[in-house]
Amino acid sequence: MTKSLTSALVALALITLAACNTVEGIGQDLGKAGDAIADAAN
Repeated sequence: MTKSLTSALVALALITLAACNTVEGIGQDLGKAGDAIADAAN
C-alpha cells in the first residue's frame, strides 16, 4: 500500500513539474495556489 501511494505521489509530482517548464512558471503556479487559498480563507 505504501509503495503504491509513494509511486502515485511521485507520478503526480512529475506531471506537475512537467507542466511548469521554468522556475518562473513554478513560482507563478505557487503564487496562484497561494492566492486561491487566501481567497478561500476570506
